[in-house]
Amino acid sequence: MPAISQRVHLVLLAAWTVLWFIVVEPHGGFSWHYLRTGGELIYAGASGRDDGGLNLYAHHPELQMGPVSFLVAGLFNPFPEAVGQVLAAALMSALGPVILVLAGRSAASYFLGTGTNHQRLRRRVLIAGLAFIPMWIEVAVRFGHLDDVLALFFTALAVRSLTLGNAASTGVFLALAVDSKPTALAFLPLLLALPRHQWPRAGLWCAGLVALAWLPFFVGAPHSFAAAQFTIPNQPASALRWLGVGDPRTPSWDRPAQAALGLTLGCLAVWRGRLAAVVLLGADARILLDPSVYTYYTASVLLGTLLWDVIGQQRLVPWWSWIGLLTLYGSVFVVPDDSTRGLLRLGFVLVSTAYVLFWPVRERRERHSRGRARRPLMPAARQGGTDERQVYEGAVPARGHGAGQGGFDHP
Repeated sequence: MPAISQRVHLVLLAAWTVLWFIVVEPHGGFSWHYLRTGGELIYAGASGRDDGGLNLYAHHPELQMGPVSFLVAGLFNPFPEAVGQVLAAALMSALGPVILVLAGRSAASYFLGTGTNHQRLRRRVLIAGLAFIPMWIEVAVRFGHLDDVLALFFTALAVRSLTLGNAASTGVFLALAVDSKPTALAFLPLLLALPRHQWPRAGLWCAGLVALAWLPFFVGAPHSFAAAQFTIPNQPASALRWLGVGDPRTPSWDRPAQAALGLTLGCLAVWRGRLAAVVLLGADARILLDPSVYTYYTASVLLGTLLWDVIGQQRLVPWWSWIGLLTLYGSVFVVPDDSTRGLLRLGFVLVSTAYVLFWPVRERRERHSRGRARRPLMPAARQGGTDERQVYEGAVPARGHGAGQGGFDHP
């Protein structure tokens, strides 16, 4: 495969995004009305509206998005509804290629000083990005789920901060992800991938911002807890059906179990030294235990496979991104039987979880110190003025020992 210059792969991915946007936008915005309503209500408290402001979740438990999502959605309210929807969809679409850049830069930082070939890294981002973008357009344009978009975008920013060893911003971005979409709780084990002495700083930032966003609703309007009891139908194509759960709607234990499973798997991934698996495992927990089967759920899986393909392993072909796309999204169009689709969802979760946790992967080693113990999981805290090439503990690799010229660390 010919060399890919620094910019060409990003231009191709941007063009791929525009193409999908043009195809999907005329039929998009399926769920945007939820965000528009929430955006109106969250600002309505100042005008004295009883079901707005801090009473939003108490009166509208069907609005399962986080307050940050509604605050951002409200910025489009001054526009006519159709115009606001298109503008929001365009903004959300643009964040897809940004996430791909963040993933590439995160990988470049993570592998800095190991002799990683950045041409191969760019190819992995390009090939994985071709699978990621269709699902990104699905969540951003077809469904208009700003909450999922923001949660995944902030999670990608958290991973970037993590590879730079910045505890405060890692905590801030993970908090913003949870404040945008509660299911992002499953990504919090990323905090544990920081050096242990940075845990308190990152944890305080994260806990403080989560409390700042959510507590006012539950303190000011105690009936807001009703939102946690909101249920949806248990679809015949859900993996839950294959687990023997025949309840017609969401079981009372389901949402806590999703969060607990995602957190447990994420902690296990960090303990195993596989931080790149945390997002995929959190998304797997949702796919496994969620009673619904909306296709936009797959966007979180594709972010997880993207991070695994570019950071978790060094294969040229990012197989997991395409396996996830074809299994969870492609099967919707070619497999007519609900039960079979549910089995495919269950199979993907079980196989991908076992693979990222236990399949042998090549360890990240310093190029100039063959035979030495592998590097610490994450770089140490950055010192003021320290160059990005010096963030790892131990020996400081010179550029000759790094990943090569023209990598993602210099876009």
